[in-house]
Amino acid sequence: MVEHIGGQAVIEGVMMRSPTKLAVSVRLPNNKIKTKKERLKKNKYAKWPFFRGAVILIDTLVKGTKVLLWSADQQLDEHEKITKRDVFLTLFFTFSITLLFFVALPYVLAIFSGVKEEVNPILFNLIDGVIKIVLFLGYVIGISFMKDIRRVFQYHGAEHKAVHCYEAGKKLTVANAKKFTTLHTRCGTSFLIIVLMISILVFSILPILVISVYSGFLDLGFWLQKGILFPLRILLIPFIAAISYEVLKASDKYSKFKVLKLITMPGLLVQKITTKEPSNKQIEVAIKSLKEVL
Repeated sequence: MVEHIGGQAVIEGVMMRSPTKLAVSVRLPNNKIKTKKERLKKNKYAKWPFFRGAVILIDTLVKGTKVLLWSADQQLDEHEKITKRDVFLTLFFTFSITLLFFVALPYVLAIFSGVKEEVNPILFNLIDGVIKIVLFLGYVIGISFMKDIRRVFQYHGAEHKAVHCYEAGKKLTVANAKKFTTLHTRCGTSFLIIVLMISILVFSILPILVISVYSGFLDLGFWLQKGILFPLRILLIPFIAAISYEVLKASDKYSKFKVLKLITMPGLLVQKITTKEPSNKQIEVAIKSLKEVL
């Protein structure tokens, strides 16, 4: 039976996880491969449809950041090791910048477009969504020119090739994995694109719901209106993540359906930026990590 395997590229390595295990393998400066393993605790909420999306998102953010920092730690000298304080500050900084750059900034720019959210929510959120996508693509394209990030993108490609090889039932060798594509429908990049698309739909409905519940909403001042609508956007992020996760799962499971193919296409196109063709040594690291969780 083929287990459901997920993964993540890290600094000079790859993290793989199954429902019960997690392993991260990295290439050390001395060219050896070092692996860290962890047994995962079962979370009953992770099996509940829709609810599981938010649970898995939080778990992925926390564990993903930890393994990323651990991988970076392996490239440093003993006196430069990363502390728990560094982990906390990185999580806080990442979350804050994400909210500021990909939630608050697009919203403010959409306000300056002159379209009123409470009057034309669909057009307003289309503008907001387009700005988010442009900022996201600009960010991804920008960092892709950085040498270190390009290597992370190569490991991202190696991760996908190894998972494809396993899911195809082939023997896990570098030669076999090389034949597969660097793109995967279940990728985190595709998930983010689906989140952006779902958020346009949800946020378009939001002002209509607020107005229908509170008839005096339109009589409030401009900043009071925004003081209600914008915080609701942040509170709805777990809800949007939950829906997006179910769409991602369905698009992977029923990939032959044309409608679901259309949904996955934007994510696969962006993966052409976030994944690069890996070297044999990088694929070797991805396979090592994958074997540890099987």
